[in-house]
Amino acid sequence: SLLNLNSKEAATPVAVFLSICSHLCHPWPVIFPFRVRCVRRICVRSRAGSTLDRRMLPVFSSPDLRSCLQKTGQTALTAVLSGTAGAFFLWSLDAVTRVHFNHPWLLWCLPGIGLAVAYLYQKVGGSAEGGTGMIFDEIHAPGGGVPARMAPLILLGTLATHLGGGSAGREGTALQMGGSLAGAVAKWGKTPPAQYPGLLMAGVASGFGAVFGTPWAGAVFAVEVLRQRSGRLREWPWCLGAAWLADRVCRWWGAEHALWHRTEGFPLGEVMLWGKVALAALCFGLASRIFVIGMHCFQGALKRWVRSVLLRPVIGGLGVIGLVFACGTRDYLGLGTLSTTPGGLTLTTFLHDGTVTDGAAWAWKLGFTLMTVGSGFKGGEVTPLLFIGAALGHSLGGVLGIPPGGLAALGMVAVLGAAARTPAACLLMGVELFGPGLALPLALSCGGAALMNQRSLYHPALPALGKKG
Repeated sequence: SLLNLNSKEAATPVAVFLSICSHLCHPWPVIFPFRVRCVRRICVRSRAGSTLDRRMLPVFSSPDLRSCLQKTGQTALTAVLSGTAGAFFLWSLDAVTRVHFNHPWLLWCLPGIGLAVAYLYQKVGGSAEGGTGMIFDEIHAPGGGVPARMAPLILLGTLATHLGGGSAGREGTALQMGGSLAGAVAKWGKTPPAQYPGLLMAGVASGFGAVFGTPWAGAVFAVEVLRQRSGRLREWPWCLGAAWLADRVCRWWGAEHALWHRTEGFPLGEVMLWGKVALAALCFGLASRIFVIGMHCFQGALKRWVRSVLLRPVIGGLGVIGLVFACGTRDYLGLGTLSTTPGGLTLTTFLHDGTVTDGAAWAWKLGFTLMTVGSGFKGGEVTPLLFIGAALGHSLGGVLGIPPGGLAALGMVAVLGAAARTPAACLLMGVELFGPGLALPLALSCGGAALMNQRSLYHPALPALGKKG
């Protein structure tokens, strides 16, 4: 019935296979990006043994195949560039962090650093000032394109922030570098308008996967973070391939990712454990809600009361210096993955059960990050959110009677998933970091936390990412 042959013709096995592919290509173009055509004319031979009619070649539709090959090549090129840029960024970030630790007086330069970066963006930034939000807008409604200068500007701005000790992350840099490189590849390769949003999504996925070493989470993040996901799911295989290749390239260059693995066991067999995890998940969601609302309110207040863009990071830098004196420690500066003292607080510290930490560490880190990122310093919020979640989980572990290190692992990804409204991506991130043994409690914590926060860190105007504007 597939081949529609007459009684004098018999089908070869190749004909059956290609005919099935032809029918599969129509409803699911994501599996076969090009359609098989002229199958019956090529692969059918008569019972008399007549030879194949070569005039009926080729099998594949040339425009579709050419478009598929073009998209594959441009996606691969974007992934290689993102992986290389990610490796350089990780090396540079580690270097400037250690320079800051070796020269504590650089903290006093933070207001001046913020002023210089803001001036640079004002003079040559142009549309690159839109940052991560601009890339998401280009995916939804392509317009002027993503400028190529966004990548070097965000790289320089983030390194300057960490040189001065600002509490910022690196996901903003990763996403913007990936999106900017994808935009440059699209312009150079003359990408068709229909393929442009998909290439930007691949750039976002490759940047995330390369910098964090979690390609599965990066691919899902690129789709889940969008406001309107309809019609974008078909790009997920391309995002996964780009994220995987970028991660391989980054590792090939020898860049090291932070090791946040947990070795202690987690009592999954206890019945009461699941109720306690659900209660902790609500606390994680509440913390993410405080962070998101606080970030938007602080940014709005600065825009309302401080008209000069150049003065906002100066105020933020002075606020960070004030917080250092208020809490009496420098453990909340920077990413939170390294410490100036051997017994200082880091992300790895919270993942161990026997560690004694400050119960208010999550609140201090939240305040430092709001003051830094909210005032206009470049970087991101993901790694500080991981720190906040881990610190809160470790504190709740002692109260609820759960191994603090295990609950810290759940809090890391749950707070991030609720703040970014990407619970599925953060669930996969947790599985990639801590193994599939924590998949069920990770799912419960990410899902419960997402219920408590309906505001997105990346789309402040929308109550939830899944709803259309």
